[in-house]
Amino acid sequence: MAKLLVKLQRYFRRKPVRFFTLLALYLAAGSLVFLHSGFAGEPTVTGSQHGPGAGEGPGLPYLGVMQLSRGFKAAATMPEGGRRHGPWFKSTSKEPAERGKAGDYGSTQSRVLRGRSGREKEEDRARYVGCYVDNTRRRTLRGVSFFDYKKMTVFRCQDNCAERGYLYAGLEFGAECYCGHKVQASNASESECNMECKGERSNTCGGVNRLSIYRLELAQESARRYGSAIFRGCFHQPDNVSIALPVSQLMLNMSVDKCVDFCTEKEYPLSALAGTACRCGFPTTLFTLHEREDEQLCAQKCAGEEFESCGTAEYLLVYQTQVQDNRCMDRRFLPTRAKQLVALASFPGAGNTWARHLIELATGFYTGSYYFDGSLYNKGFKGERDHWRSGRTICIKTHESGQKEIESFDSAILLIRNPYKALMAEFNRKYGGHIGFAAHAHWKGKEWPEFVANYAPWWATHTLDWLRYGKKVLVVHFEDLKRDLFVQLQRMVGLLGITACEDRLLCVEGQKDGNFKRSGLRKLEYDPYTPEMRKMISGYIKMVDTALKLRNLSGVPDDYYPR
Repeated sequence: MAKLLVKLQRYFRRKPVRFFTLLALYLAAGSLVFLHSGFAGEPTVTGSQHGPGAGEGPGLPYLGVMQLSRGFKAAATMPEGGRRHGPWFKSTSKEPAERGKAGDYGSTQSRVLRGRSGREKEEDRARYVGCYVDNTRRRTLRGVSFFDYKKMTVFRCQDNCAERGYLYAGLEFGAECYCGHKVQASNASESECNMECKGERSNTCGGVNRLSIYRLELAQESARRYGSAIFRGCFHQPDNVSIALPVSQLMLNMSVDKCVDFCTEKEYPLSALAGTACRCGFPTTLFTLHEREDEQLCAQKCAGEEFESCGTAEYLLVYQTQVQDNRCMDRRFLPTRAKQLVALASFPGAGNTWARHLIELATGFYTGSYYFDGSLYNKGFKGERDHWRSGRTICIKTHESGQKEIESFDSAILLIRNPYKALMAEFNRKYGGHIGFAAHAHWKGKEWPEFVANYAPWWATHTLDWLRYGKKVLVVHFEDLKRDLFVQLQRMVGLLGITACEDRLLCVEGQKDGNFKRSGLRKLEYDPYTPEMRKMISGYIKMVDTALKLRNLSGVPDDYYPR
């Protein structure tokens, strides 16, 4: 009996040891598999760090980001001996001579033809400029650069450059994207830009020290950036220039950076270059920035930078600095309870939040909401917490379209947007947040077709119901608001019963984007709408167009109809 007890004691003493040993080995093996899969799927770019804002977009792998100043020095950004490449690129790439022998890239002529056909597909958002020489000592495009050694595409490069306000996008080595405001190099042979894009074999992305360059036709001129400044355009010198732009400095070695830095230091939002004179000020009724001139009138070379224009004594080249124009930033609740309730009504995705931002800056009063959105409250929309009937806000956001809800308001600003854009914007908001984007899995899955089937009819009935049941309705098209903000905002503020201060509205133009703007081109590389969807939506557009015209209003803008 004693021997049996001893055997059992030994067995139970050893069993936990065996069990925990096997468990430890199992966990270790699982961890190794997990780590291996994690590292294997990530592109490696030496010299780049992961950081916030890098490689924006749904399902987009990390893109290395490197800021290149106009005075770019190769030593500052590249190791000695050439371009900075990740190990993956080094281990698989070949020298140009070896590529020709091995036939890695097939026929140069067929590659160029394929590249041209791919470029034609990009014509709706960019225009192909040509193949240009590039080198590490003097960059052809001196802006931001992006790297994606596994999934770079022409669209991805254009999208990232447009998102940051650049005019040109260039691709090199099949995986590198460069952005800039001007092309500063000589042309190369088209056959030299024959490398396949890493993310699409049907197109080409430059070559060895050769850039395939596109001009981004959809990049808004008003949003062009030059370093930290935003390009506003070329303007005739105002009559009372010393009053309109009160601070000035003579700069014999003038450059854009020097003038922008000077005005930033003096805390002015506008920097105007007039040859060798730098002027600073605010947008006012004396200098509204509404009457732009041909940029060629300002194309006088800067004394301190040969590749920049510095305007003339008669024509000023104007940039907006990073200094905030505080003339329209103060906001508060209404001092007395509002006698009428004004709705800011729109279909979801039609730009209601952006319109609220503009109205708050233009009037100085908070806007309210039929709902409560904590994220909007945290972003500064303090009227979110008030009940919509509190009477403390200048207008109330609503997406409601029922007769009872509509008749609860005394008047309304009805914001209408192109349904194709509105549906995509709301789908992005629903699956990606106020300024995020839905993942490609959502667009490709069942969510998108179901969303269109449910929301497209609502886009039409929302407008029709407000036109039918609304007591006093001011129709504003989102596209008109973007195109002519000053005039449309004047109309909106007028309905709210407030006299618009012109200087304040000019201030709003400089602060118009706010914190709720999805930048850049659309994030899809394909059209999400099927022919059946387009046929259905076109029918709804015609219904809304007819209803607007029956009320003696202008119909929907022409761009609502697909080309």
